[in-house]
Amino acid sequence: MAANIGGYISIGTNDLEAAREFYNSLFEPMGVKGFRGNDRSYFYRFKESDTYFAVFIPFDGNEATVGNGSMTGITFDSIEEVDQIYQRAIEAGAIAEGEPEQKMETFYGGYIRDLDGNKLVFCKMG
Repeated sequence: MAANIGGYISIGTNDLEAAREFYNSLFEPMGVKGFRGNDRSYFYRFKESDTYFAVFIPFDGNEATVGNGSMTGITFDSIEEVDQIYQRAIEAGAIAEGEPEQKMETFYGGYIRDLDGNKLVFCKMG
C-alpha cells in the first residue's frame, strides 16, 4: 500500500474573495492557476507535485478559526524562491511570523500568517 500525505491541503477562510486575491498574488507568478470548486471554495493545483491547496468557507456555517499548532508547508527548489514568495506574501498583506533563514542544516524557511491568520511556512528542504 502506498500513500501521499501532501496530496490535498485545505485551510479555512471567512472571506473567500479576499483569500482568492491573496493566494492568486502568491501563486500566479509561479504559473499556478486557481479555480472555484463551488460557492464555498477555491483550489490551486501544483502540477509538479500533483498537490492541491484549497481555501474553504467552513461547511458547518461556523466561523473559520486558526488551529493552534497547525501549519501548512510549501516547499521550493531554492532559497531565492523562498525569499521571493515570502516577500510577495508580506506585500499582499500577510503578517510576518519569522523571516526566512537557515533554521537547521537541512531546512531554510520563512513563516507568515495569511489574511485569516492561517500559518504557512515557505521552505527549501535539504
